[in-house]
Amino acid sequence: MSENTPDPPPSSPNIPPPIPPRPRPTTGHYVPPPYQSPSHHFQPPPARSTGCGQAVVIGLIFMGIIGAVGVCTLFGMVFLFSVANDAFNEISGERAEKTVTEKVIGGNRDARDKVVVVTIDGVITSNADGFVARQIRRVVSDRSVKAVVLRVNSPGGTMAGSDYYLYLLNKMKSEQKIPVVVSMGSMATSGGYYVSMVGDEIYAEPTTITGSIGVIASLFDATELFKKIGVESTPIVSGPHKAMGSFAKPMSEEERVIWQNLIDDNFDRFKQVIREGRNEFANNPEELDKLATGQVYTANEAVAHKLIDEIGFLDDAVERAGRLANLLERDYKVIQYRPKLSVIDTLLEGRTPNKLWSEKTLTEITTPKVYLIYPYVFPVDATE
Repeated sequence: MSENTPDPPPSSPNIPPPIPPRPRPTTGHYVPPPYQSPSHHFQPPPARSTGCGQAVVIGLIFMGIIGAVGVCTLFGMVFLFSVANDAFNEISGERAEKTVTEKVIGGNRDARDKVVVVTIDGVITSNADGFVARQIRRVVSDRSVKAVVLRVNSPGGTMAGSDYYLYLLNKMKSEQKIPVVVSMGSMATSGGYYVSMVGDEIYAEPTTITGSIGVIASLFDATELFKKIGVESTPIVSGPHKAMGSFAKPMSEEERVIWQNLIDDNFDRFKQVIREGRNEFANNPEELDKLATGQVYTANEAVAHKLIDEIGFLDDAVERAGRLANLLERDYKVIQYRPKLSVIDTLLEGRTPNKLWSEKTLTEITTPKVYLIYPYVFPVDATE
């Protein structure tokens, strides 16, 4: 046996003898044995092919993610732009005009001159930046406005709010040197009649209720209720009349006199405003005193008592305003203002153009003060 041939392993009854290797040439160098693949070796599983349906689903998911990210990004940019724009308008003093939009409701759409319908709708509260004030400021900033129709549909409201809006309207009328015609809707009572005194002429619809010339302070006494439920009010005041008007204590006679003087003083102002707005009563205050009992009047009664001038609808008032401005119908377009809500108004404050009751309105109505309002009338809309 050659010296390069390994010795065979010892024999065993359970182990078959090994197969002798094939002879290899001896060159003096180590030569590894040839590779023999095992009979059982690992084979990778065949790759599963992705079906067409799976590809479509994955593609849709991917596109949905990209679309959602894009929409969120776009919405965020619009929101930030709106916030920045509102802030700029607040600083520049232009927010009142920019949050009011125009809608053509009649006349010649191509005309430059305008007859504008300014609306006072619902309970009147004092809001220097509300929709009514913004409409008036928009008129003042637009030199193409040649006449205004004040559309009033209101049971009234606070004395302060009614007086403030009348002040703004009179200022607008004098600065712009334009005629103003009032068009009353279903109701123009108390404060609604108060603001109507800006009109050169007053129109009311055939079914309008107006009048209710008077002042009211709605005060309540809930002391008996508090006794039944075991509640006692203990206000700490700086003076004997600081808690005057509180519903948690009975009203004293002295307090009643104070409140009555307050009512009488505001009532005198109400009648003075009517005498200034209606020439029929300027030199006949006694006739006005007969009508100023708080009574409401139909349109026919109001015409007979000279509280208004004509019975007619909004179109009639618009036509009359155009004639007072020496305009032919083809020479002007009729504009009505609409509130324009910003993104921040809609999302953060939840504002809507025709909100029934706002937090501010509820605060105004439930605070003891003097009102020009027709009692027991639930408002259709809250004027802000």
